[in-house]
Amino acid sequence: MELMLWLDRGLHIFFGVLWIGLLYYFNFVQVPAMAEAANDTEGPGPAAIGKYVAPRALMWFRHAALWTWLTGFYYMMSKYGHSAWMLGVGEESIATTSIGIGAWLGTIMLFNVWVLIWPNQKKVLGIVSATDDEKASAKRVAFLASRTNTMLSIPMLMFMMASNHGLPLF
Repeated sequence: MELMLWLDRGLHIFFGVLWIGLLYYFNFVQVPAMAEAANDTEGPGPAAIGKYVAPRALMWFRHAALWTWLTGFYYMMSKYGHSAWMLGVGEESIATTSIGIGAWLGTIMLFNVWVLIWPNQKKVLGIVSATDDEKASAKRVAFLASRTNTMLSIPMLMFMMASNHGLPLF
């Protein structure tokens, strides 16, 4: 059982780094690069990024999110049980409360990836057909959900670290 938890935790860390790394890539590199490419009248434009890079990066992004959540759920349930989902109510365990808050933040982030970002990015990238108005709306929703995830990633990581390392939350 200990070996399974060790392997699961290793996979959770790997997929988490991949997920958050791609989240930061999108928000700090790709979005500004797409804006610059769209404004560059003499350059190749954003088509190459939108056609070749973004769909592949989004595939890794959404699957890393899913596997991060699944491996985290397994680890949390194995180590803390159902009380973590209840934020440790009735227990006096800061670790259970911390991991529970981190798990809920991660769950919100997973929802944003699969329900808000990915369906709207398919419209923006032309993977599914959409009118120009639908694309503009989809771009805004995906942007806001992605920025929300970026902001949630810091407290989520802090709470998860606090659960295992006893670090102060702030």
